[in-house]
Amino acid sequence: MMTPIPVTIAIPTYRREQVLLDTLAYLAALEAPAAEILVLDQTELHEAATEQALREMNERGLIRWLRLPEPSIPTAMNQGLVHAKCPIVLFLDDDIRPEPGLVAAHGAAHATYVDTLVAGRVLQPWDEGKDYSGDTRFHFATGQGRWISEFMGGNFSLPRSLALALGGFDENFVRVAYRFEAEFAHRWLARGHRIRFEPAATLHHLKVVTGGTRTYGEHLTTWRPDHAVGAYYHGLRTGSLREFVLRPVRAVATRYHLRHPWRIAGTLLAEFGGMMWAIGLFVRGPKRIKPPQQDQA
Repeated sequence: MMTPIPVTIAIPTYRREQVLLDTLAYLAALEAPAAEILVLDQTELHEAATEQALREMNERGLIRWLRLPEPSIPTAMNQGLVHAKCPIVLFLDDDIRPEPGLVAAHGAAHATYVDTLVAGRVLQPWDEGKDYSGDTRFHFATGQGRWISEFMGGNFSLPRSLALALGGFDENFVRVAYRFEAEFAHRWLARGHRIRFEPAATLHHLKVVTGGTRTYGEHLTTWRPDHAVGAYYHGLRTGSLREFVLRPVRAVATRYHLRHPWRIAGTLLAEFGGMMWAIGLFVRGPKRIKPPQQDQA
């Protein structure tokens, strides 16, 4: 019988209350739970009940609760890589309901596919009850395993040592950190590693409307560049200049803007603000973890 690979679950969280506690309760009840759970908490101040529950779980050793000074998805994930004690780190959203075999399926996939990033199956609220068995088009709710080129940040695992060797995630993906996964996937594949979609590693994404990246508003209605900056930075980092140039047009060529033409000006303002912000971040260079070999030099 194959020996299970120890897994650390790392959960970046921001301004989530009861749903975070529910997520932790689900994970504790799994058929084969993880060796440890890291809660990478960027919340300024929780509700009293949440604060007490997290403190008690931390004191009992059920979780390791790390308080981080400011909200940043890639920074929190990098701290997960740094502090994880297991060779495999499984990153999960903080508003999920996992299937019982989630962790076991990730561990089994790593035992089968060496040096591979494993992307799990994500069922969004609109996917529930649907049968995708005959769907040949790939999406993250499908039931067929395959090799893919990108992954979703709310259900994936990877070897800690390889992620650290790549410098982890680029912390220049600010605010909603849009496309940070795609930029990491670009570096991961360029290093010769692979990405495997494993449908047995299934979770249900609850998509709670408060907290998390939803703190920064909806991308179709906001005039702030928080949603746009990541797309432009990704285009610059990966050399996708077509994406960079065409993004403003695509941002307003939507059914929403056809029905709400008065929103076009605000969207374009957000897009050009994001473009300028991304150029500044690109000029300063990527912000990553220093690889271990450099630490020893």
